[in-house]
Amino acid sequence: MRKLKLQMQVSLDGFNSTGPNDEQKWVTWAWDEIKQYVFDLADSTDTEIIGRKLAVDYIPYWLDTFTKPEEPMYEVAKRFVTKKRIIFTKTLEKCDWDNTELAKGNLKDEVNNLKNQSGKDIIVYGGSSFVSALVKENLIDEYHLFVNPIALGRGVPIFDQLENWQQLKLKKSIPCDSGIVILHYDFIK
Repeated sequence: MRKLKLQMQVSLDGFNSTGPNDEQKWVTWAWDEIKQYVFDLADSTDTEIIGRKLAVDYIPYWLDTFTKPEEPMYEVAKRFVTKKRIIFTKTLEKCDWDNTELAKGNLKDEVNNLKNQSGKDIIVYGGSSFVSALVKENLIDEYHLFVNPIALGRGVPIFDQLENWQQLKLKKSIPCDSGIVILHYDFIK
């Protein structure tokens, strides 16, 4: 069975964004320190799932970056654009992006169906409300959290819909010179 892996930037106090549009102006951008980890994680997957709110800006940005090999983020774009993407939505009726499908059914059923298909693992990057729904349904198998050296005091958390505890096992902790700590946890089912 394939695993669903979450990669997400979070503040020290557990928030992913500071507003309804997933604003992340507070993120410490230490690309040189984290890029190999991001690449290795992305390369272990062949499918990306994403919520509709994030997809609207996220997909066009990476598609545009993919057309510009001179861009510093081209290697990232190459990994994102070539993966199969599934947008979870209740409102979109069609999708014009290559390698992209819409999932409109029950979240738990749709994700479990993907996990039971053959292939590499599945990755999710956001947005916050979509990830919260995945967390609530115990669908995330691995958490790869980039904990930023900032406390926001408010914002959009990803664990706010939990009805019961989630027991996690720390697999790896990587402190970075920028102050980011990369935490890899497995969900204990």
